[in-house]
Amino acid sequence: MLRSVIAGTGSALPRTCVTNAQLAARVDTTDEWIVERTGIRQRHIAEADETTATLGAEAARRALAAAGLAPGDIGLIVLATATPDNTFPASATKVQALLGIDDCVAFDVAAVCSGFLYALTVADTMLRSGHGRHALVIGSETFSRILDWQDRATCVLFGDGAGAVVLSTQPDSARGILASKLHAQGRYGDMLYVDGGPSTTGTVGHLRMQGREVFRHAVANLTSVLGEVLAAAKLAPSDIDWVVPHQANLRIIDATARKLNLDPARVVVTVDQHANTSAASVPLALDVAVRDGRIKTGDLVALEAMGGGFTWGAALVRM
Repeated sequence: MLRSVIAGTGSALPRTCVTNAQLAARVDTTDEWIVERTGIRQRHIAEADETTATLGAEAARRALAAAGLAPGDIGLIVLATATPDNTFPASATKVQALLGIDDCVAFDVAAVCSGFLYALTVADTMLRSGHGRHALVIGSETFSRILDWQDRATCVLFGDGAGAVVLSTQPDSARGILASKLHAQGRYGDMLYVDGGPSTTGTVGHLRMQGREVFRHAVANLTSVLGEVLAAAKLAPSDIDWVVPHQANLRIIDATARKLNLDPARVVVTVDQHANTSAASVPLALDVAVRDGRIKTGDLVALEAMGGGFTWGAALVRM
């Protein structure tokens, strides 16, 4: 049996870091207000020469280096984003070109904050069905470009960045993706959305969110889907070494951990440093925890996220 193993991780952040205090100088807010409600202390904002594709390519380079692979070894690129460089071509093809890969399957996945979980599941399925031996799975976002900077309830929550993993197939391995579950409920689309698009307004639009409703659904859905993947793998919450959650809000992260009786010390938190980077947040946090030595080979890691749509999902990975 083939299994898709995470062979390397990487991440990239824009050069410019904006603290809450700096943001308060241009938006009607305070550091205390943001920290108390979200846990966020700073975020990175892309400059004009930094795009979803360039950030994704840099994260991919670091993941390839960690895996000991060259760009030419990659047969598949799946890039999760809600903020592509262009309507088309896919930002994944731009990453392919930036990496110097002559030819491989490359496409984008749009599931907002759950995008990386969707992309990981798609890449895992394609690899195990014979579409190459190695894949790049990337989450990359420049959310700062779709924020309404007059809306203090949303503009303080998001940042830009990218995270990537290299998936490599290995036969009969104890490591790799053990289980994944994905969901979507489009009837809740008006609770977290962008008020523009090519076929509706012909504009990019801005992010809009009903924060309290999103919070309520997030805690319930993430708790449920983590239970689903544990059941699918015949494992219990106590078997998990690390949870790498979507970094949207510290309150959501804490509430989900409490519902599953998970040790807070085993939950990776980067939201204070990066804010909500949407599809990038899970792979970015994973890379941080791998590189600082917390997550080690053999650890059982739970990944989970929920985003606009609503979409949500989780995966269990033996590192």
